[in-house]
Amino acid sequence: MRYSTIFFGTHEFAATILQALIDDPKIIVDLVVTQPDKPVGRKQELQKPPIKILAEKHNLTVIQPESLKNFQTANHIFHIGVTAQYGKIIPQSVLDLPKHGILNVHTSLLPKYRGASPIQSALINGETETGVTIMKMEAGLDTGPILIQQKISIDPDDTYLNLDHKLAPIGAKALLEALPAYIEGTLQPQAQDETKATHCKQLSRDDGQIDWQKTTAELYNLYRGLTPWPGIWTTWNEKRLKLLTIRPSTKQIPPGKVMAENKHLFIGTADSSIEVLQLQLEGKSAMDPATFLSGYQQFSKLTLK
Repeated sequence: MRYSTIFFGTHEFAATILQALIDDPKIIVDLVVTQPDKPVGRKQELQKPPIKILAEKHNLTVIQPESLKNFQTANHIFHIGVTAQYGKIIPQSVLDLPKHGILNVHTSLLPKYRGASPIQSALINGETETGVTIMKMEAGLDTGPILIQQKISIDPDDTYLNLDHKLAPIGAKALLEALPAYIEGTLQPQAQDETKATHCKQLSRDDGQIDWQKTTAELYNLYRGLTPWPGIWTTWNEKRLKLLTIRPSTKQIPPGKVMAENKHLFIGTADSSIEVLQLQLEGKSAMDPATFLSGYQQFSKLTLK
């Protein structure tokens, strides 16, 4: 028997999950739901989400509704639904469409880090492990019962993209293990422990603003979690200055004080400093420190707030 499946997803992580479903002989993906094409870049050209590109490659039916409020599937009966990094709320009317509901591939060890930014939040908070949870979705935000979890260690220099890429195949494997057992009734969902629940928010550009009174570890963790988006930044001459690539340094420099040394650029933190390897001033191209300092010599004498 092949399981008729409806898939909800948008980003690269979701594409790994969808590919695993496509490759599994027990599953047939009858419908793919993803977000609408989005304008990107200065020219605001429409860009297809990764899921749409993959679905079209495999000649799958794909739709891109602005909202799922009035979503209908022309009376098609799905055995199961799967969602992974879809990015929109799925209402109860849609959760009820598949015979066995919808399973979510969530990138944290629930009930920890329910919400929109579990990978980023784990990195920002300096966690040393995280994982993937396969859960049955319900109306609450990531509150549904758990089918299976897989843990993974977080390396000290992992950024969001690194960790996202590591978690995707783990999530795909866990899903393919859980899905048939759940449908056949040999794997029963277990309720989450509400007393251990934590939540993470939808991120914005403001979350990347640097507080130089924080420690080097705190700022490096912020960088790891917010790279590449929204990125970390400070201000100089009323302009946003993005720090695109940084690493911890042991140099003892007062918080916010800039130090240039042999074409290297350091900025002080609460307990030591960071080294800036690439930066970008608002309205300018990305530069290495030597190029930046040659054009803005006064920067090396500043104390940033």
